[in-house]
Amino acid sequence: MVAASVQFGQHAPAQRTILHLSDTHLLADNAPLVGTYDTAANLDATLRRVERLGTQPDALVFTGDLTDLGEPEAYRALRDAVEPVAEALDAPIIWVAGNHDERGPMRQHLLDREPTEEPVVSVHDVGGLRIVALDSSVPGWHHGELDAAQLAWLAEVLAEPAPLGTLLAMHHPPLPCHLPVFDILELRDQPALGEVIADTDVRGILAGHLHYSTSGTFAGVPVSVAAATCYTMDISRPAVEVNGMDAGQSFHLTHVYADTITHSVVPVVEAPSGDFFSQEWVDHMASLTPEARLEAFSRKR
Repeated sequence: MVAASVQFGQHAPAQRTILHLSDTHLLADNAPLVGTYDTAANLDATLRRVERLGTQPDALVFTGDLTDLGEPEAYRALRDAVEPVAEALDAPIIWVAGNHDERGPMRQHLLDREPTEEPVVSVHDVGGLRIVALDSSVPGWHHGELDAAQLAWLAEVLAEPAPLGTLLAMHHPPLPCHLPVFDILELRDQPALGEVIADTDVRGILAGHLHYSTSGTFAGVPVSVAAATCYTMDISRPAVEVNGMDAGQSFHLTHVYADTITHSVVPVVEAPSGDFFSQEWVDHMASLTPEARLEAFSRKR
């Protein structure tokens, strides 16, 4: 969109735009998740919303639980759904492993790598923005960990700053959780990660796992958790009664600026919108002086 490049306020347009999606939980033959949720249909609705964004993303980041059981067919179905959309957007895909994923099948059927049990980690240069995919999954378990070897590898990666800084992408967020049971499945030994990223160029952490959107800070670094595409948690209920619902699916638009990063929730809904703003309206505002724009749009009538 032309409008995205027009600067009316104090901030220049974002340097990079990242689509942050999470927790697709696909199953082979599109079996209903826990007998209830159509994960393929919900992913399709999400991707159709992505196609209607009108924004050119620089990368798509999926923060884990890509499949529910780590089935080869489910990984292939995920590729078939997402890769054409990413290709049309001319944006790379960054896949992150979650606790429901299995490293061997994920490596082989999603990443075209050898099907080993090594952590699924990667480093991506997105026009000067470094995105590091970490693997907080623990084979055979649902809680999260980053072992000493992976933390040492991360320290080596971060030893040299990137031009636009670094985002970490991982499944288990280093944040408190509103759901008591999820505390059992949290990222363990979080201080060890905090020591590694201290005094580095890490500007943000993207995560999933919780199935609802939330944010906070960890070791002075902002953390943004994207809700799931499969189903979300209804946290309007008392904490001990929070359960999943087939509603509220969303993803995040992460905008990277020179001096800040924003994370905006994009709902996956079909709903009419107003038609006040348009490209013509923006073009008209762009033709005015700053004083005339303030008079036309800011003054109360």
